[in-house]
Amino acid sequence: MTSFDLETYSQGLIDFISASPCASFAAHTLAEIYSSQGFKPVDPTRAWPKSPGRYFLRRKGALIAWIIPTGSPRGFRIIGSHTDSPAFKLKPTPDSLSPDGWGQLNVEVYGGMLPNSWLNRELGIAGIIYDCTGKTHQVSTGPIATIPQLAPHLDRESANRLELDRQQHLRPLWHVGGSPRKILDLIAEQAGLSSSAEISSHELYTFDTHAPQRLGTDGEFLASARQDNLLSVYSATKALLSLADADFAGENILISAAFDHEEVGSHTETGAAGPLLEQVLRRCARATGESEAFERMLAASSCLSADVAHSVNPNYPEKHDPDTRPVMGAGPVLKLNASQRYATDAAGWHIWEDAGRRSGVSTQRFVSKNTVTCGSTIAPMTATRLGITTIDVGVPILSMHAAREMCALSDQVEMTKIMRSYLQK
Repeated sequence: MTSFDLETYSQGLIDFISASPCASFAAHTLAEIYSSQGFKPVDPTRAWPKSPGRYFLRRKGALIAWIIPTGSPRGFRIIGSHTDSPAFKLKPTPDSLSPDGWGQLNVEVYGGMLPNSWLNRELGIAGIIYDCTGKTHQVSTGPIATIPQLAPHLDRESANRLELDRQQHLRPLWHVGGSPRKILDLIAEQAGLSSSAEISSHELYTFDTHAPQRLGTDGEFLASARQDNLLSVYSATKALLSLADADFAGENILISAAFDHEEVGSHTETGAAGPLLEQVLRRCARATGESEAFERMLAASSCLSADVAHSVNPNYPEKHDPDTRPVMGAGPVLKLNASQRYATDAAGWHIWEDAGRRSGVSTQRFVSKNTVTCGSTIAPMTATRLGITTIDVGVPILSMHAAREMCALSDQVEMTKIMRSYLQK
């Protein structure tokens, strides 16, 4: 069994989160990681690779990596995750000037964030721009903006009840004094362009510039932005890389699929509800030369949908099921829901338990309290689109969808071990 040293693993995770302020950066960072480990980029406009080996396909903020084994593959073993996180997205006209001379940014809310957690933070801007020639540029600023909270002296009720209007109260400010400077001029400078006139289009997001920080008596916890869902992206990547031998001889094609746009529904070109994964699977199957290879291989396939899970919050114990209470530090979590908000069924449950037994990893379970609704993941869409057994799993965290979230680092290592075991079967 491959060992994953906690200290080395934790630093790698911190570096990955820090290098990935938004989905496009996460995909770029993954491409660099896979390239450094001998994975070859695939151009979808050219012939698909047939020979055993290691490959990846990046499309915008999504990336799919796979290993084709020696011999005839029986099916696919897939781990799905997502690269995006809640944030503020700059509007097409991103600048406004208040009557008092404050330069503010016009933004949309991206994803189901906790808006109050974004107040009083030092925010940067990251994403991609297209210049007028059609060339893309990745850009990331330092801390340049903040969303100031109203003092309690001016709203005595805010100490007990905070109400935020998403149009009025969540506009970052970034300068004062009536300066005519525009945010896109700064972005153009970051890209090496002469002015914002050279920018044709953009997808730009705010991010919390505060670095990830270990905490706890032994540094056992990690607080950072974007743990939902860069934690799963990283653990899936580590698991796949641990099996990336030059002559991998397993029974299945091994796949890590990191999608974009999960936080806004996944119904996009690069989201889990889109065609990207199916296209990769079809072309991998077609490369075997067998006419019914795709259907045959799907029948022998499964997918771990890896997204974070809810740890019991000790300040709100009544919000959790009284008999099923996962906590950080006690292992990865299997997620179940009778209404199929999570896709796990008995067959998938067995696959998960079997991987846990073989890896020696203790696992937990999550089910919602009947009076508290749960979220959903890419799993139901994956199961519906591909017709394969799909299992919802994740490491337990606190402050999900806040600007900063919290996990136990040991859970991440254990998740990587069980993912590796799952891929090997």
